[in-house]
Amino acid sequence: MLRDTFDEDAELYDRARPAYPAPLVEELAARARLGPGRRVLEVGPGTGQLTVPLARYGCRITAVEVGASLAAVASRNLRPFPDTEVVVAPFETWAPPPEPYDLMVVATAFHWLDPAVRLARAADALRAGGLLALVTTHHVASETTRSDDAFFADAQQCYERWDPATPPGLRLRRSALVTTDTGELAGSDLFGPVSVARWTREITYSADAYVDVLLTYSGHRALEPGAREGLLSELRALIDGRYGGRVTKTYLHELIAARKRPGDQSPVQPRDQPEDPGKFTVSTG
Repeated sequence: MLRDTFDEDAELYDRARPAYPAPLVEELAARARLGPGRRVLEVGPGTGQLTVPLARYGCRITAVEVGASLAAVASRNLRPFPDTEVVVAPFETWAPPPEPYDLMVVATAFHWLDPAVRLARAADALRAGGLLALVTTHHVASETTRSDDAFFADAQQCYERWDPATPPGLRLRRSALVTTDTGELAGSDLFGPVSVARWTREITYSADAYVDVLLTYSGHRALEPGAREGLLSELRALIDGRYGGRVTKTYLHELIAARKRPGDQSPVQPRDQPEDPGKFTVSTG
């Protein structure tokens, strides 16, 4: 299945996939009151892009990862944190320990979990009042640089040539036009009111670094090898030949959170979401 493609090159995934924005991590830690003694379950940690910054709060983390190669790299990255463990198992069949968790977080992986059981199993793993946090990531249009939007319009033509499943004429949307999907969580009687916070950020890539990121996406890895190589070669040439060897990608991250019913039985109360989550720029080679 498509989610298995992430495990094909765990070292590339670890090198190319960016960590999550610090303001998002800080907000999540504040909402869950992370610190020594707090119990955290992360599902689908990859190689630890979110796990490592959460571990710095001194909490006890169990990370459940279906990919053995990804889990091995995550374990290596988490060696400095003795209160963390990585378990290789599908979340849908993994047996949680008797002591429930204070926080369950799923970062850019919730859509890979079986919708028939994912919320029920999340509720089973959490204490009453425990926090379920979902992090989503979207590629959106730049708010500042029109040339970056021009690149992605040009890139669309490359996708249409090499991937017959590509819908014609796709264009990036502004972050304000991206609709947050909270229907499943809001409609569940297992969790209370849903809150949403958002952050945008820009990462500038060289042509090679951008292609490396694409090779961590399941859709690109699943292409027939000849089509994949043709597509990536064209994109690399486009960046180097027409866009000066660098391209900036704008990401929208959402933190979607709700607490397990019935009520919050701990003294912890959810914080109000920030009115202005802010924007910052990161440049990578």
